[in-house]
Amino acid sequence: MFIYLSKKIAIPNSIKLKCVSWNKDQGFIACGGDNGLLKVLKLETQTDDAKLKGLAAPSNLSMNQTLEGHSGAVQVVTWNEQYQKLTTSDQNGLIIVWMLYKGSWYEEMINNRNKSVVRSMSWNADGQKICIVYEDGAVIVGSVDGNRIWGKELKGIQLAHVAWSPDSKILLFGMANGEIHIYDNQGNFIVSSTRNTLTRNNVFQCECEVIIFPKQVKMSLSCLINVTGAISIAGIHWYPGTEGYIEPDCPCLAICFDNGRCQIMRYENDENPVHIDAQMNVASIQWNHCGSVLAVAGSQKTTTMEKEVNLVQFYTPFGEHLRTLKVPGKQMTAVSWEGGGLRIALAVDSFIYFANIRPDYKWGYCCNTVVYAYTRPDRLEYSVVFWDTKNNEKFVKYVKSLISITTSGDFCILATKADDTHPPEEAEAESGNASYVLVLCNSIGTPLDSKYIDIDPLFVTMTKTHVIAASKEAFYTWQYRVAKKLTALEINQVAKTRKEGRERVYHIDDTPSGTSDGPLDFGKAFTATRDPICCITATDKTLIMGRESGIIQRYSLPNVGLLQKYTLNYRAYQISLNCNSSRLAIIDISGMLTFLDMETRSSAVDGDEQAASTGDPSKFERKDVWDMKWANDNPDLFAMMEKTRMYVFRNLDPEEPIQTSGYICNFEDLEIKSVLLDEIMKDPDCPNKDYLINFEIRSLRDSRTLIEKVGIEDASQFIEDNPHPRLWRLLAEAALQKLDLKTAEQAFVRCKDYQGIEFVKRLSNLQSEAMKQAEVAAYFGRFEEAERMYLDMDRRDLAISLRIKLGDWFRVLQLLKTGSGDADDALLEQAYNAIGDYFADRQKWVNAVQYYLQGRNQERLAECYYMLEDYDGLERLANSLPENHKLLADIGQMFVTVGMCDQTVNAYLKCNQPKAAVEACVHLNQWNKAVELARNHNMKEIGSLLAKYASHLLEKNKMLEAVELYRKAHHFLDAAKLMFKIADEEAKKRSRPLRVKKLYVLAALLVEDYHAQMKTSQQSKAKGKKSEATSALAGLLEEDASSLDNRIVDNAWRGAEAYHFFLLAQRQLYDGNVDAAMKTVLHLRDYEDIIPAVEIYSLLAICSSANRAFGTCSRAFIKLESLETLSQEQQQMYEDLALEIFTKYPPKDNLMTEMDSVTEGAEGKMATCIVTGQTISEYQFWMCSVCKHCASEREISSHNFCPLCHSMTSQL
Repeated sequence: MFIYLSKKIAIPNSIKLKCVSWNKDQGFIACGGDNGLLKVLKLETQTDDAKLKGLAAPSNLSMNQTLEGHSGAVQVVTWNEQYQKLTTSDQNGLIIVWMLYKGSWYEEMINNRNKSVVRSMSWNADGQKICIVYEDGAVIVGSVDGNRIWGKELKGIQLAHVAWSPDSKILLFGMANGEIHIYDNQGNFIVSSTRNTLTRNNVFQCECEVIIFPKQVKMSLSCLINVTGAISIAGIHWYPGTEGYIEPDCPCLAICFDNGRCQIMRYENDENPVHIDAQMNVASIQWNHCGSVLAVAGSQKTTTMEKEVNLVQFYTPFGEHLRTLKVPGKQMTAVSWEGGGLRIALAVDSFIYFANIRPDYKWGYCCNTVVYAYTRPDRLEYSVVFWDTKNNEKFVKYVKSLISITTSGDFCILATKADDTHPPEEAEAESGNASYVLVLCNSIGTPLDSKYIDIDPLFVTMTKTHVIAASKEAFYTWQYRVAKKLTALEINQVAKTRKEGRERVYHIDDTPSGTSDGPLDFGKAFTATRDPICCITATDKTLIMGRESGIIQRYSLPNVGLLQKYTLNYRAYQISLNCNSSRLAIIDISGMLTFLDMETRSSAVDGDEQAASTGDPSKFERKDVWDMKWANDNPDLFAMMEKTRMYVFRNLDPEEPIQTSGYICNFEDLEIKSVLLDEIMKDPDCPNKDYLINFEIRSLRDSRTLIEKVGIEDASQFIEDNPHPRLWRLLAEAALQKLDLKTAEQAFVRCKDYQGIEFVKRLSNLQSEAMKQAEVAAYFGRFEEAERMYLDMDRRDLAISLRIKLGDWFRVLQLLKTGSGDADDALLEQAYNAIGDYFADRQKWVNAVQYYLQGRNQERLAECYYMLEDYDGLERLANSLPENHKLLADIGQMFVTVGMCDQTVNAYLKCNQPKAAVEACVHLNQWNKAVELARNHNMKEIGSLLAKYASHLLEKNKMLEAVELYRKAHHFLDAAKLMFKIADEEAKKRSRPLRVKKLYVLAALLVEDYHAQMKTSQQSKAKGKKSEATSALAGLLEEDASSLDNRIVDNAWRGAEAYHFFLLAQRQLYDGNVDAAMKTVLHLRDYEDIIPAVEIYSLLAICSSANRAFGTCSRAFIKLESLETLSQEQQQMYEDLALEIFTKYPPKDNLMTEMDSVTEGAEGKMATCIVTGQTISEYQFWMCSVCKHCASEREISSHNFCPLCHSMTSQL
C-alpha cells in the first residue's frame, strides 16, 4: 500500500482537537475539541467527468455545521451508522445524542450524571446498544431509543476504554492502570478457561461454560512483558467482521498502549496473540473497513531527542509493518478511517489532515480480463472475479487463503496456502508436506495446472513461459506449459516434469551457473540469510531480485544463472523491467522512482548536454510514486502514477499529467488502459465498463489533431519524424476515409499490416466511388452505413453478404424477405438454420424448433425435440424420414436414453439396423422383444447376450432377476431350473412352507410354459401338413431329446404337491378333521425326497394318535426311531414317547385304515383330490387344465381357483 497527505482543514480560532470520527456509511466527519467545539463535516466529490472518479475527483465540504451544546472540551465522539446518530461527551460528563433532520444535526437526547467524566463510549455492531464508561467506575448500557438497560458501578476502579465483541455478548473494559477486564453483556465478570472459536458469521462459539467469578480476573497482556513504569491504554478496537476476513481465524482484536506495545488477538482469551512494538507514543488506533490494516497514530522522538514527529504506522493483522506516514504539527490526538478504506482523517493540533491510501489490491490483468479478489462476510474464501471487459462477462471462483494474484499474457497465477483437506498428489509432494500452491488459470478462471511448493510465495512474478515465486530466503522457478499446446506424447510425460528440470529452487545466496543443478530440493530454501529478498521481477530473458540491503541481482532465463550484482543506497519496494530488459524501474519504500540501466546504452551526441540529461537515468527522480508500467512495445516509454496524477514519459521526458486514481492495466500501441479498482471494490459483484478507462499519449493525440485540422501530408511528415506502428495505422485509416489509397497503402506497409495492404489493393480494383466508400465504411465497422450504401446502389446481394459475414442472420432474413425478386431458397434455409442455431446455443429450444422447421434441418430439429422432451414430435420426425436415413440411428439412440423401446425398434428397423434394435432391447431389459427380433432376423447373438447377462445377475446373487430375464426371453426351461434351485434352497433354510410352495408352483408353471412353447414351435414348423396329434408328438420327442433334467420336465409339480399336501394336512388337523388330516399325511410318504422324513412321520404320528389310529401311529414311531438322520438322543426321546403312549393304548387301529394299503384302480393308482387329500373313487372328476391335477366335482364347486396352481377354475 502507499499513503500520502492530500488535504488539510483548519479549525477556526485555532481550537485544539481532542477527537475525530468518520461515519463509515454516510461519510460524515465529527470532530471535538476545546471550549465545547463540536463540528460535523462532509467531503463530497463533484465532477461531471466520467474519468475523474474516486480520489482523483476534487472534493469539497458539502457540510460544515457547528453543533452547540457542550461547554467543556469534547473528548469522545462516536457514530451509530445504522441509525444515523452521533453521540458526544465532554469533560463535564455531559452526553448528547444528535440526530439528522432535513440535512442538519439536532439534539435528540441529553444526559448528565454530574459525578464523573465519560472516558469512552461504544455502540455495538448492530447499533442497538451503547455502553458508556465513566472514570469513577460507573458503567451504563442503554438502548438506541434512550432507555437504560442496566447500570453498574465498579468500586475502586478507574475506567478508560470500552469495546464490544462482534456478537455483542462480551464487553472489554480498559482500566486507567492498563488492565483489561472481560464482562458479559449483562455486566458479569467472566473468563473462559478454554479457547473460544471465532466464526466467520461474527459469532463467538464458546467451547466451555461461562464461569462467573466473585473477584476480578484480568486479561493476559503478554505484550507488556519486561515493561516497567506507568502505562495506559491508548486504544481498544475489535473489528466486527462486517466485510469478511482476509483469512480464516484472522486476528481482529487490537489493544495498544501508550508506550507503543500492541497485541492483536483472535478472541478475548487468545493465548498466542500477535505482538507489535511501534516504538512510539501512541495516541489512537483503528482498523480499516475490512480489518486488513491497523492504523497506529502517535508521535516519536527524533534521534536528537529535541523534537517529536507525528507518525501513523500501518500494520497487517499479523503484525507485518506496511507503511509509515509522517504528519506535520505538534500533537496528534486521534485517527479515523473512511468507510471505503481509501482515506484516513488525523486530528493534529487545530487541523484535520486527510491522507489518501492506495491499497495493495489482489488483482491483475490478462487477455482483456481484469482479475480481482475481495472478501465477503458470508464466505470463508476469497471471491476471485474474472471480469472479461470485452464482453462484460464475469466468472467467479472461490479460493481459500489466497496470497496473491499475478498475471502475464493470457494466464494468471493464484498463490494460496495448501488446503489440509486436499493434500498434494504423491508426485507433487516429493519434497515433503508442501504448504503452498501455485495455480495456473486461464482468463476465465479455469485451472490449467498447479504446483505444490514448500516456500512461502511472498513475491510472485511470471512471464510467458515461467513462474517465479520467492520467499525471503529462496526463489522457485517453474517453466509452465499449457495443455492445449501439448502433444499426446508430452501429456504422457507431465508426471516426469520435475526430473526434466522445469522446476528449480535456488537460495538467494547461491551463485547458479545456468547449468542443470540436479533434482528439485526444497531443503536449501530454509537456510536463513542476513539479506532477505524484498522484491522480484522478470522478463522472458532476465530475472531480477531485490534485497533489503539495496543489492540488485540479475539472473538469466530460462537457464537461471547469476549474471551481475548492482548496489543501491536504498531499499527497493517495487521493481519492473522494460520490454527489452535494458532498464530497471525501482520504486523504494518511500515512493521514490529511479532507474537503473541493465545494459550500456549508446551515449548522446557529444556536447549535447540537454540530451544527456534527458536520457540519463541516474539524474531521474520522482516522489510519491505508487505504480508504474512500461510500454509493451517501446523500451523508452512508460506510465507512472504519482498521487492522483498519471504521467507518461518518453526517454524520461514527461508529458502533461492526467488526473486519475486508476491502476494501470496495460500500456501498448500508445494507449494506456487503466482500471478504477477503488470504484469496483465498492460493489465488486457488479463491475461496470465505465470503470475501465483508455488514455491516449501525446504523440497519438497530436497525430490525430494534425490529421483532422492540417491534413494527411503534414501529418505524414510528423509521423515520419516520430515513427510508431500505431501512428502509421492511424494515418492509414485517415487516408482510407478520404480514399487516398496510395498514402493508405504506404502507411499499411510501414505498420506491417498485410490485411490492410490487401484491402487497399482490392479497393483499387473497384471502379465505383460509391462502392469504395461502402467498403471503407464496412472496414471501419460502420455496417449500417455500408448496408445503406449497398442498397442505394441496388446491390442487395452485397448487403446480404455483409450481414452474413457479420453473422447477423436476423437482418439477412429481413433483407431476403423484403427484396424485390425471389429469394434464394438455399440462402433462406441457411438463414433459418442459422437463426435456429442462435436460439439453440442459448437453449431457447421452442424458438429454435420454429426456425429449424422452416429451414428443414432435421438433425437439429431432432436435437431440439429431444431437449424439449417432445418425444411425440421426435416420433413424428422419425416416421417422416425416408428409409435408411442417417438420422434414424441417432433418433433411435435418443429413444434408448429415455427408455422408449417400441419407438427405438421402429427407428432402427427403418434404417436397417436390426442388430442395434436388439442391443437396445437388451439394454432396456425388453428381452421378449429382443428374442423376437433376433428370431425374425435370424440373429444368433441373442443367446450369448442372454447367457452373459444371466451369468452377471447370478454372480451378484440376483437369481429372481435372472429368472425374470429367462422368462421374458421365453427360455422357460432355464428359468424353471433357476426357480427350482431357489425353491430347494428355501426349503433347506426351513422357510415358511407356504412360501416354498409358491416357489415350486412358479417353477412348475414355467415348465408348463416350456411345454406349450415346444408344442407351438412344432405346430408352426408343420404348417398344416401334419395333424395336431403328430405335431404334439414331435414336440414331446423334441422335449425329450433336448431336456437336460428329466426330473424337472417330467415331475415339475412334485415339489408343489408335497408342500400342498403338507399344508393341507396341518390345516385339516387344526380344523379338527383328524381323519382327513391323517389320510392326507399318508400321501406325503411319497415325497420324502422333498420334505424331510422326520417332519412327515412326526406329522403322521400326531394325526393318527389324534384319530385314535394307534396302529398307524406305532408304525410312524417305528419309522422315526429308525431314521439315520436323527441323533441317538433324538431317537431315545422318540422311544420314550412311544413307550409312554403305547403302554397306555394298544397299537391297533380302531378305524378301517391300513397304512400300507394302496388303493388300486383298474388302470393303476387312483387320483387324489387336491381339495381334500382323499382318493377319488368317482368315475367323473374335475381336472385343472394348467397343472393337470384332479379334484372331486363336488368339492371343487366351492372354489374359484385351483388349490394347487391357483389358476381360475371358471376359465379352465
